[in-house]
Amino acid sequence: MKDAALESNIRAGLKEWIGLAVLSLPALLVSIDLSVMILALPHISVALSADSTEQLWIMDIYGFMLSGFLITMGTLGDRIGRRRLLMIGAAAFGSASVLAAFSNTSGMLIAARALLGIAGATVSPSSLALISNMFRDHKQRSLAIGIWFMCSMGGMALGPVVGGTMLEHFSWGSIFLIGVPVMALLLLTASHLLPDYRDPAPGRLDMTSVMLSMCTILPAIYGLKEIAKQGLQTLPLIATLAGVGFGTLFVRRQQRLASPLMDLRLFANPAFSTALGGLFGITLTGASMLFIAQHLQFVEGLSPLRAAMCMLPGVIASMAGMLLSPLIARRIRPSLLIGAGLAVSAVGCILLSQVGAGSGLFTLIVGYIFFSVGAAPFASLSSDLIVGSAPPAKAGSAAALLQTSGEFAFALGIAVLGSIGTYVYRTQIADFIPRDVTTLTAVTSRGSLAGAVSAAKALPEPNGSTLLHGAQLAFTDGMHAVVAVSGGLMIAIAILTVIKLRHIPPIGHKTPSDLELATQE
Repeated sequence: MKDAALESNIRAGLKEWIGLAVLSLPALLVSIDLSVMILALPHISVALSADSTEQLWIMDIYGFMLSGFLITMGTLGDRIGRRRLLMIGAAAFGSASVLAAFSNTSGMLIAARALLGIAGATVSPSSLALISNMFRDHKQRSLAIGIWFMCSMGGMALGPVVGGTMLEHFSWGSIFLIGVPVMALLLLTASHLLPDYRDPAPGRLDMTSVMLSMCTILPAIYGLKEIAKQGLQTLPLIATLAGVGFGTLFVRRQQRLASPLMDLRLFANPAFSTALGGLFGITLTGASMLFIAQHLQFVEGLSPLRAAMCMLPGVIASMAGMLLSPLIARRIRPSLLIGAGLAVSAVGCILLSQVGAGSGLFTLIVGYIFFSVGAAPFASLSSDLIVGSAPPAKAGSAAALLQTSGEFAFALGIAVLGSIGTYVYRTQIADFIPRDVTTLTAVTSRGSLAGAVSAAKALPEPNGSTLLHGAQLAFTDGMHAVVAVSGGLMIAIAILTVIKLRHIPPIGHKTPSDLELATQE
């Protein structure tokens, strides 16, 4: 009877579920802003007369600032109060959105996007940590985190769809104004719906660690993205190595501090470290999405918006999987559900490897659905393991680590898997470039599929058709190599997860021996 009363006291009510909706909308918005520029950039570059360098910074500065400030903001929320930091960030995000929408120069828009990234870094760790405070019952917390993560991950895929729809009816500034009412809603309701929480003994914020974390993340993310675009050029390689060097100094400093910016003791928990490492690997395979998007546009000949719509079933399947996984995991062990899901993803990779140039859309769409929905249990359940296994005072830091590792993983995936796909493409395309074309045409065709498509249009027949068909075949072979590597990685992570997390019981099942084994393994 006493246990039932205690369980009733910790279960969340209607107020907490409404609060979850208020927290999930900004998370959706922040992730939409990562990808909404894909379709908007051509319109913006014409309106603001942005050159190629300015276009690059308009596109990338948001992600750089977001990833660079996540660890700092996650720890800052633990120290000054998560609700307070979230409200400060919401006000800053709304103001920067207005500034971006009405920018009249490229420099002004770049500055606004940088402010949006810094403000966005307050939203994800603070809201995810607040969810762990609001939902103390394990079943409810896992479902709440699954809903939040569904919004956060779904936003990136919905960005191009939202951007394309807004651009068809309004000016390019409208894509930023959608953030204003969402952040206004958060500011109006946060003090009534959301609890505040802070570490009762936070210690001093070490500014040297803050600088070292930024000097680690920003050069490394920049270097990996540039390596993915340009190959192993000197400057991106130096930037990546500098990030690794600063990262080593950062880790050593955290080991010495009494109140570190990033508590490395979290990694001593096997559930935390396995979930974080596995999620890193799964996010890395997300770079396959870029090859699928390019295949739809440059091989199947679809517009960017139609390509995004073809990928939408996979996105919806993934979001549904994230929502349902915590419910299914109440009946079977999370490790088994994750392992079975990743096996489904591997089947999706096999289907994607059967897609050929001109083979149609059915196999690709079905393969992408399998690929996406199979990874959903890991994405949803690992987030609960990562945040739930951390002490309440460190939930913000754990959430920040979760988000930062995702940023690194996606950038690394683009660099590594992109290099594999590019190598196969460049090896294959050499056999299809006509001998009598100019050096510039040959270099452009070898550089990318988009370059080959553009070059083929300028060539007389039959050279143009030969080059186009050859480029499409070469790119498809490169995509096959990427999904093969992704499938192998999925299987390896599935095996590791089933072994390392096998003692964790179904959600809500309190089996002392299992929980003790999971902590001490």
